[in-house]
Order: sequence, then structure tokens, then C-alpha cells
Amino acid sequence: MIQIISGEKGVGKTKKLIAMANEAGKTCNGHVVFIDDDNRHMYDLHYNIRFVKTNFQMDDQKILFGFICGILSQDSDIEQIYIDGLHNIVKNLSNDDIAEFVKELEKISTSENVDFKLIISGNPDALPESAKQYLI
Repeated sequence: MIQIISGEKGVGKTKKLIAMANEAGKTCNGHVVFIDDDNRHMYDLHYNIRFVKTNFQMDDQKILFGFICGILSQDSDIEQIYIDGLHNIVKNLSNDDIAEFVKELEKISTSENVDFKLIISGNPDALPESAKQYLI
């Protein structure tokens, strides 16, 4: 399953994502991973959640997808992955890139039984049609 939180800056997307992650950290049988581009919210997360900071800005969504696959290859018990700020982690991200990234996440979500929840900043109406179905 994929869920996308989208909206303009300052509408509370990160707070909502952290609340969702914290709830999962308390109730999931498997592991929960939270990926962010900085350490600001590390201490806002439940202690059961594995916090992963990207130490560099990635050039495209393929690098992020490989990064996620690397995390999944190290732990077969991951049930949920939260990504705070897709546009902060990936340098140049077009609507076509978002559509491709979501398509790849769909495949790995199904094959590995992992749920993804992510933030995409900006107007939700501007998202590609293939990503709009995942908006919450």
C-alpha cells in the first residue's frame, strides 16, 4: 500500500506523517523505518522506529529507490517505510519522475509486503494522475 500526503508548505504534513509513524511504531509487529533529509524530527519519533537520514541529496528518484531497496535487503521484517519530503531528498523531480517512482514503489510494496507513506510538497492537484489515487 502507498499513501501520499501532499500540500503546500506549512499545512502540517510532517506532523501528520510523524503521528502516523509513531502509531505504527507502537502497534506494528514488524519494523518501521522513517527516512528524512535531516535530523530535526529524530527525537519526535517513537523509540521503536528506525530513523534513517539521507546524508546527501540524490540526483534522481532511481537513486532513492535503490537506497530503499538497500534498506529492505538488510531487514526482511520491515512493514512500513515513511519518507518525509520527497522533494528535499531528490534534487530534480518532475511529475514523470514522481509517476515512475510511485510505479516502482507499487511493485516493491506488493512483492515485499511493505507499506509506504510519503510526503510530496506542492499542490495535490498538480500531481500526476497515477499518484493522485494514493492521496490521503
